[in-house]
Amino acid sequence: MRTFSSKDQQQLVDKGIKEGKVLDQIETFKEGIPFVHLEKASIISDGILKFSPVEEMELISIFNTLKSKKFLLKFVPASGAASRMFKALFSFLESFDPIKDTLKRYLDKTADKDIKALVEGMKNFPFYDKIEKRIAGATKTKDEEVYLFVQEMLAEDKLNYGFYPKGLLPFHKYGQHGATPFEEHLKEGSLYAKVDGAAHLHFTISEQHDTMFKEEFKAVKEMVSKATGTEFHVSYSYQKPATDTIAVTMENELFRNSDGSLLFRPGGHGALIENLNEQDADIIFIKNIDNVVVDDVVDQVAKSKMVLSGLLLKLQEKTFAYAAFLDKDEATLEKVKEIKSFLEDHLNVRFVSNFDSFTIAQQLEIVKDKINRPIRICGMVKNEGEPGGGPFWIKDKSDHISLQIIESAQVDMSNDSQVAIFKNSTHFNPVDLVCGVKNYKGEKFNLLNFVDHKQGFITEKTKDGKNLKALELPGLWNGAMAFWNTIFVEVPLVTFNPVKTVNDLLKPTHQVK
Repeated sequence: MRTFSSKDQQQLVDKGIKEGKVLDQIETFKEGIPFVHLEKASIISDGILKFSPVEEMELISIFNTLKSKKFLLKFVPASGAASRMFKALFSFLESFDPIKDTLKRYLDKTADKDIKALVEGMKNFPFYDKIEKRIAGATKTKDEEVYLFVQEMLAEDKLNYGFYPKGLLPFHKYGQHGATPFEEHLKEGSLYAKVDGAAHLHFTISEQHDTMFKEEFKAVKEMVSKATGTEFHVSYSYQKPATDTIAVTMENELFRNSDGSLLFRPGGHGALIENLNEQDADIIFIKNIDNVVVDDVVDQVAKSKMVLSGLLLKLQEKTFAYAAFLDKDEATLEKVKEIKSFLEDHLNVRFVSNFDSFTIAQQLEIVKDKINRPIRICGMVKNEGEPGGGPFWIKDKSDHISLQIIESAQVDMSNDSQVAIFKNSTHFNPVDLVCGVKNYKGEKFNLLNFVDHKQGFITEKTKDGKNLKALELPGLWNGAMAFWNTIFVEVPLVTFNPVKTVNDLLKPTHQVK
């Protein structure tokens, strides 16, 4: 049995982490995390729904009719730092000297597509005028202008955008105003998350950016409230220290910092299941902070969200009625078959092949378990080659089949048949979820009971020049929701506009016409 020093134990207490959890994580490193087994890709008519315009209007009508009785919440993971957006630009500042070199020679030599795109589209950045004013008079040549433009954007003693949380960077320019993703989420939320004139939003942020977010809200609140006729209630939370995971050496021994303390690392976005679990709402919309659009197309995005929400409410009506009936313990074999068919046809639940041979008591127990779960409606866009996860039917080691969002890191890329299934997927996960997290009695499910802890990720990192192994928790919309009832719906491409690099801001969907 591994023992911890008194100093280690105090560190665990300070972080709110139990020894048993650390020991379990060490065992996970030793055992490794098995790849998932893809049964087949989820496609239209086999796991993905596609609605006609008439069906969409019916679902929107259901949502608009029922939403006044529901507490709606927009949940936005927003702790991501912007530094990764500027990776190519930081590299450019290090390797290009406008005094000793020319931009043309640099581009010929490096074939740096990112800098070429930046140079060609510079004037279309939402912060172009702001930076140009700040560097006015300091430039003599175009080469110097480009260098100073990037330097002004990133240097610590200048705008320091690399330090910013991604949600507080100017993304869209309306006249002289640069709107941040934070502001765009408020505007978008007013279109579908508003009830009785009020919209509730929750942002998960880094503690170091707390003041910055609150100042941004103070700065835009009145303007956005007036423009949308909405009273905004905004709350925040941080990723919990207790969700950090232990790091180990390549030999699976505890990795220690230079001062001898244990090294813990953030558990990834899967840690946010804890934050989500603390929210008390009937319907929760989930969307990443960097996935926003300009005002011209935001109505299309809102319409799509209302379709997903209407479907959730429609399914919940039937689900809740069946769950309430099952609690009366009056079910006949015929009724169990009816409920089983509903679960299969509408909630994508799959049962073991010998289910019909079980006693009625056993069947009832299984059906009750399957129907009393959170429901997630997940928008899926057509696959256009974006990196990331997609919708698949998977089979676990007990031969249970379920519908899941799977990332490439979860797939055995040395297995040709698995790779073929993964690559032939027709759809992609844009992180566009509408969640029902309460049961028919209005009681909130404990979401921590529906996590598949075997769907985490082990990665290799370095610290102080030494290699280590790190553990990421099951992703928020992957393993953290593995045991939810899951429905996939095709949504328009316009709903997916993430900003992974600064040059993504030059795309048409981020340009105000």
